[in-house]
Amino acid sequence: MEMRVRGPKAIRGEARVPGDKSISHRALILGALAHGETEIRGLSPARDVRSTEGCLRALGVEIRKEGGVVHVIGRGPEGLAPPKVLLDCGNSGTTMRLLCGILAGRPFESVLVGDESLSRRPMRRVAEPLRLMGARIQAREGEHPPLRVRGGRLRGIRYRLPVASAQVKSAVLLAGLQAEGETVVEEPAPSRDHTERMLAYLGAKLERDGLRVRLVPTELGARDITVPGDLSSAAFLMAAAAARPGAEVLIRGVGVNPTRTGFLEALREMGADVTLLNGHEVNGEPVADILVRGRELRGIELSGDIIPRMIDELPLVFVLATQAIGTTVVRGAEELRVKESDRIAAMGENLRRMGASVEEHPDGMSIRGPQRLRAVRLSGFRDHRVVMACAVAGLYAEGETVIGDAEWADVSFPGFFDLLEGLAHDR
Repeated sequence: MEMRVRGPKAIRGEARVPGDKSISHRALILGALAHGETEIRGLSPARDVRSTEGCLRALGVEIRKEGGVVHVIGRGPEGLAPPKVLLDCGNSGTTMRLLCGILAGRPFESVLVGDESLSRRPMRRVAEPLRLMGARIQAREGEHPPLRVRGGRLRGIRYRLPVASAQVKSAVLLAGLQAEGETVVEEPAPSRDHTERMLAYLGAKLERDGLRVRLVPTELGARDITVPGDLSSAAFLMAAAAARPGAEVLIRGVGVNPTRTGFLEALREMGADVTLLNGHEVNGEPVADILVRGRELRGIELSGDIIPRMIDELPLVFVLATQAIGTTVVRGAEELRVKESDRIAAMGENLRRMGASVEEHPDGMSIRGPQRLRAVRLSGFRDHRVVMACAVAGLYAEGETVIGDAEWADVSFPGFFDLLEGLAHDR
């Protein structure tokens, strides 16, 4: 499917974005592992989250939807049943990696499969620590899905992640819930901590000390969960306004977990006017309204610990860099090479088509600005974040930009194009 975006446009208005995708995955999974009924409000409608829901149903978990509330009937890890079908994770690496952690401790065999894109993504990093805990995991060519997981009795381990990864960390902690003895995970840099926050909220015996997390096996108790708006989705609306003087967008009820706010920090460093309003907390997660007023931006250099805290938003940094004064350099982001697409190559190709001056690096990109973008036909590379970043670029270009693979936006942000159109005005 193609979508057309016409620019330049005036950007103003107020919006709400779907529930946080990362938190939604965890609400479903931990609700299934808890004892009792969990009511979830604000669950993301994203295709990836539906993949997690489908896999849990295949494992015997009862999930009901009544109005805007999702009810998960948890019976603990021991309540999961051997699946009679392949567990289809679709395009969702989060689904596959987190389920590996759960299934590592269950005394039956499961096979996790995904779509063409997910089947190319690396899974060795999640399989290795789970094998150290006692699980048997087989992968195609030792690296790629399908994954055959034969679980059983696990032992707690002390494990240092070679690369900061919330998904691998979460998988080890979910396995640790079912292991004998404590499990300790240490990261080289901060990554998303939604799993730790939700585990603590549900009663897990968990301690955090800097980059180290210690978990003692615990029975989780069901509690109601409210999912805040997805910051990674809100970022696309923020970026549409940030480099456009006179633009103003207010996004209500967005999760602003500090492990996710690297993009906000980068915007401010570029000179953007970003304000958090009405801050509060829901089930251990900080939430606020985000107000962005457009202004002239400047190029910056990004590397180090901030990269894992904004890895999904880096395609937007590449777009904004074309509008900023000076050169923007992003390094240390080699993880972008193994996402749903090679996002460095994908964004580099598309921005060059639009006339931008782009230099690719193995671990990032350098972009000179400001540059006038031209409207052309772009490929979405079957990657939701590339599709949406290109739509934002189209708003800064002269004329009509045509974006292919536009349906992939539904992976994380159903309704994205309608919401973006509602904020774009002819002046």
